Amino acid sequence: MEFGVLGPLRVRDADRDHTPTAPKQRQLLSLLLLDAGKVVPAGTCVTELWGGSPPNSAAATLQSYVLSLRRMLTAMPSVGSAPAARRLLETRENGYSLVVPVDALDLERFRALARRGTALMHRDDRGASRLLRLALALWQGPALAGVPAGPVLAGRLRVLHEELLSVRTQRIDADLSLGRHRELLDELDALAAGQPAEEYVQVQYMLALYRSGHRDRALVVMARLRQVLRDELGLEPSSWVENLHHSMLEGGPPDRCGPGGADPPGR
Repeated sequence: MEFGVLGPLRVRDADRDHTPTAPKQRQLLSLLLLDAGKVVPAGTCVTELWGGSPPNSAAATLQSYVLSLRRMLTAMPSVGSAPAARRLLETRENGYSLVVPVDALDLERFRALARRGTALMHRDDRGASRLLRLALALWQGPALAGVPAGPVLAGRLRVLHEELLSVRTQRIDADLSLGRHRELLDELDALAAGQPAEEYVQVQYMLALYRSGHRDRALVVMARLRQVLRDELGLEPSSWVENLHHSMLEGGPPDRCGPGGADPPGR
């Protein structure tokens, strides 16, 4: 069996698609998959499905959606029976828990590869880059594309987006350490355009430009970042970003501008 949330919602088994089509069931399944193996309180499910105005029948309707998902699981050959489906989608205390094998959920595979890649950073950048690329390759578009997101899912998706960005910037760090700055320019140009107030992304773009001999373009990126931070957040660039900027203004050696001298705290 295979469950996918890194892109459109997917449920497959024995080369057949078992993804639910009803919007509320898709929404509930998505919530359970993002918290796979954990108990999702019934109240949280109700909030996700109906927001702050649940119908009087919310509890009964939620139970009917759970039964529908169990019927979906029962129809999958690798599950094959109602008791087995109940073991996968359990009623626990005041909520529900979807227990799926770790390797059956793309989100868990993504996180496992990301952990392995992160552990290699600064010790084996080539290995880190390879593993982080494999993790990122699991994404097939925006997470849960096409699934209506209530207040709970919307919050979970924001966290997941930050997780994706973190893994991507780590992979870019590894590639920068390997001297792949020219290869990164197009990717970073697009990423920086989509994250105008994200200091770390802007700095990675500045580094790639500077190390590729485009000092003036790197300084333009810095000026744009300063303006965005002031206009949108009322902030000035962090001190580590200013230090990097001064190094570039002074024409410091490209290999001295970046990892080892300009990394932000905690990176």
